[in-house]
Amino acid sequence: MTLSVSVLALLALAACGTESGSGSGRGSGDVGDTVQSDVPVTGVAWSVDSVTVGGKRTEAPEGARLEIDLSGRATAHFGCNHISVDARVEGDRITLGKPVTTQMACDEDIEKFEKAAIDAMGGEHTAKLSGDRLTLTTEKGDTMALSEEKPADLVGTRWTVGTLLDGETATTVPADLPKERTPHLTFTEDGTVNGNAGCNSFSGKATVEGSTIVFGPMASTRKMCPEAEMGTERAVLAALKGTKTYTIKGGTLTVGADDGRGIGATAAPAGAQNSSEHS
Repeated sequence: MTLSVSVLALLALAACGTESGSGSGRGSGDVGDTVQSDVPVTGVAWSVDSVTVGGKRTEAPEGARLEIDLSGRATAHFGCNHISVDARVEGDRITLGKPVTTQMACDEDIEKFEKAAIDAMGGEHTAKLSGDRLTLTTEKGDTMALSEEKPADLVGTRWTVGTLLDGETATTVPADLPKERTPHLTFTEDGTVNGNAGCNSFSGKATVEGSTIVFGPMASTRKMCPEAEMGTERAVLAALKGTKTYTIKGGTLTVGADDGRGIGATAAPAGAQNSSEHS
């Protein structure tokens, strides 16, 4: 399913400078009881901890995230669907518009949390920062509790591919792919990358230099799969060719190039299997 938002709106997040204001700055003494006049929330990967709607608090599933970029867009993933919404940040006020979301089938518990989180996203919020924790509160008193997500390591992390990038189009990977063929990749200490592209297992050389990855030719198995899986595989392998740039925001990896082809991936939760399947 394709989201009608630009690649920049989805994934290219830049750091935000903080102007001086009447509140305390980040990390400057006791900020727990201070609502800052200019809260630095953009360009940060936020892990969603919980939402409280109508007085009912719901814990977030593993991997729930929210990010706001400088172009005026917020993107979220609450465990199932990818969500995008217009965002305006003015001082400690954040106004979120109507969410645009994919329509994948979800686990019942995750679906309940996702609905509560979307309900908590709407309208104007007051942002309050305490250390690395952020609370967004609506005019009705509903809240979303978040914490700054530390960057995952490129090497040694199993990255699950969830987004395929092509120019200004970002397409989500089909949700009904067999579990063992969900595209994923792992970079290793010896300068290689291996994983599954959606049908076949692959491996090849990947040289990391600063924010650049140079991919060598990929060797892969040669099974045939249904077209949805083969189409995903073609897109993934096309993104892993030649010289690419990469960024990591919390647990989100973006690999792309000037031609617009790339992938968006998320770090597997702690304890997830880190080896590639060769089925």
